[in-house]
Formats: sequence, structure tokens, C-alpha cells
Amino acid sequence: MKLLFLNGPNLNMLGIREPGIYGRQTYQDLEKYIQDFCGELGIACEILQSNHEGVLVDAIQSAYGRVDGIVINPAAYTHTSVALLDALKAVSLPAVEVHLSDVSAREDFRQISYVRLACRRTFAGHGFQGYRMAAEALLAEKNGASEGEKE
Repeated sequence: MKLLFLNGPNLNMLGIREPGIYGRQTYQDLEKYIQDFCGELGIACEILQSNHEGVLVDAIQSAYGRVDGIVINPAAYTHTSVALLDALKAVSLPAVEVHLSDVSAREDFRQISYVRLACRRTFAGHGFQGYRMAAEALLAEKNGASEGEKE
């Protein structure tokens, strides 16, 4: 199994940006975490972070026919990007949405997720662990388990 992990704007600032919400671990720590658990699970992974919506759209489109699923933390684009939604719908790859913080307990504008409309599940508020949970859900789905409920 091969997964694409996409991270949206400002995630490169982890450890600096609002550590009370996002923690003190860095983006490099997140990349290592993803690589480590993917190795444990026997999953090949690609990891990309961009502050530019078009780069993320291009990455989703280029995933078609190359990966088995997408784990996406669209960050601020969660609440604004129909382009990411349309790209995910176009490639029709299984996708799972991840957020480090519990967006449901934050500002009103963060309650809307366009990306979620094209995702099998959502894991929010689990920190780095949410990425592993997303990968495990996609792996289970590939191995025949049900996709379950959104979390």
C-alpha cells in the first residue's frame, strides 16, 4: 500500500505557531513520525506540505494511478477550498481528513469543511496520532474492513 500525506498552509510552522493549540513538535517531527509508523505498518509513503493551494491540487491530481489513498490535513484550506474538494472527487481515491486540533471546539468558521465531503473519515484533535489513525483506517479498508463512522 502507498499513501500520500498532504499538509496545507502553516503546518511548516509547527512548534512555532500557537504551541498551546498545535504543540511544540516541529513539522520535521511530524514527517519522521509518519515515516516511522508507515515503516511499521508496511506502507510506502509520500509526504508533501505546501502553503499554496494549487500545489496541493496538483499533488492530488498526480496521485491518480500512483497511490492507494490520501491522508490530508488541508489546514486553513479546509474551510475555503472547493478546489481541493473537486480534486479529491476527480481522482476518486480513498481519502481521510486529519486535523491536529479539535476543530469542532474552535471558532465558528472552522466548523465548515469542504474537503470532508470527499473523505471517508475525519480524525480531529488527536495530534500526530490522527495521521496514524487515518493510515490505519485506509489500510483496514484496503484489507476489507468497513469504513466506519466519521470521528
